[in-house]
Amino acid sequence: MLSPWHSLLSPTAPTATEIRAPLHPPNRSLHSSLRSPPPRSVARAAPTLSATATAVSSPPSPKKKVLVPIAMGTEEMEAVVLAGVLRRAGADVKLASVEDGLEVEASCGSRIVADTHIASCADQVFDLVALPGGMPGSVRLRDSDILQRITVRQAEEKRLYGAICAAPAVVLMPWGLHKRKKITCHPSFIGDLPTFRAVESNVQVSGELTTSRGPGTSFQFALSFVEQMFGPHAAEDVDRILMTQIDGDFERSTEVNELEWSIDHNPHVLIPIANGSEEMEIIILVDILRRANINVVLASVEKSPNIVGSQRMKIVADKSITSASDSKYDLIILPGGTAGVERLHRSRILKKLLKEQKQAGRMYGGVCSSLKVLQLQGLLEDKIVTAHPAVANELTCKIIDRSNIVIDGNLITGKGIGTVVDFALGIIGKFFGHGRAKSVANGIVFEYAKS
Repeated sequence: MLSPWHSLLSPTAPTATEIRAPLHPPNRSLHSSLRSPPPRSVARAAPTLSATATAVSSPPSPKKKVLVPIAMGTEEMEAVVLAGVLRRAGADVKLASVEDGLEVEASCGSRIVADTHIASCADQVFDLVALPGGMPGSVRLRDSDILQRITVRQAEEKRLYGAICAAPAVVLMPWGLHKRKKITCHPSFIGDLPTFRAVESNVQVSGELTTSRGPGTSFQFALSFVEQMFGPHAAEDVDRILMTQIDGDFERSTEVNELEWSIDHNPHVLIPIANGSEEMEIIILVDILRRANINVVLASVEKSPNIVGSQRMKIVADKSITSASDSKYDLIILPGGTAGVERLHRSRILKKLLKEQKQAGRMYGGVCSSLKVLQLQGLLEDKIVTAHPAVANELTCKIIDRSNIVIDGNLITGKGIGTVVDFALGIIGKFFGHGRAKSVANGIVFEYAKS
């Protein structure tokens, strides 16, 4: 199995050797600046940002089929990370609603549109059935007779199945699918498990059953299925693209030019989204920030509030960017996703908002390829950032290579998908202090450490 994430390191100032100067003059073309690097061998290639990329290693044919059921109150981070990681590995993933409609409102308020209804999956054979948690989502999954029949058949026929967070205790136990298995779940429900079968590992594989603890272990949970279905090399390849693992030389977070993010109200955060935006980054940000009672607005720059992300998941925005522009925001965060970044850059309203944000000295940030938009709008001048390897050489500002999160005054930047949990917790820490950030981290079962 893949090793668990290491603990979050305390912010420290970089040494001179850790910061590298820009390598290239400004590039005025966003399209050309976001080109993926030339193809190289898998062992040596840097992670790419292609919105259509799936796995580095080709999966066996036919495609592995995966069912991820969702309901009102499903934990959105768990569902979206499962689907996003497995699609990147090359699996055919169906997000199936157990509700009457396809659109569900998840536990932290995100609205996700399923691919299909659970009834259409009743007679299909899946290589994996993976249940996200969340409340009351887990109860609503448990009460779906069709899903119960599918999952019981999955277990009886010795195919892979799994559950995370509340779902092992709330769903699998009433269905009797935990018997003779070692099992884990969210700490809030661990007392409901049979004592002699309960374990507290982040991911527990017991025969065909895999269980996990919470939103903060979602990547480990999803990657364990990649390993089981496609092998360890495929899991390593996907993990390298996601950047969830940190070697011993990396800092989790670095702060330079320290500035207090001091406001006298609950923070207002704007996250603009577009077709092709990276849905895992969007949902993780919304999920974690709302847990800290931050007012988060998802604003679509498209004509419709419905956007289709880079891994073909459908998310419903709270507002249009036009409607959102009537308000001021303490922080504007741009998600990545190559195609989505192109579309964000075309939004005149977003450009105006970013210009006003800079002039007012308010906070802003970006993850992965979205740093190109910030650069083209002049928001990275005299700033120090971290960046995904596929875009770092296109930036003209100073870069700290060995840190996954960098906070420079009123700017916060993150490398990529696997660093967004740290990114969101870093925002909470700046607005409210490390105590609130640690409390949120504990709730999602994510290790947060401050020396």
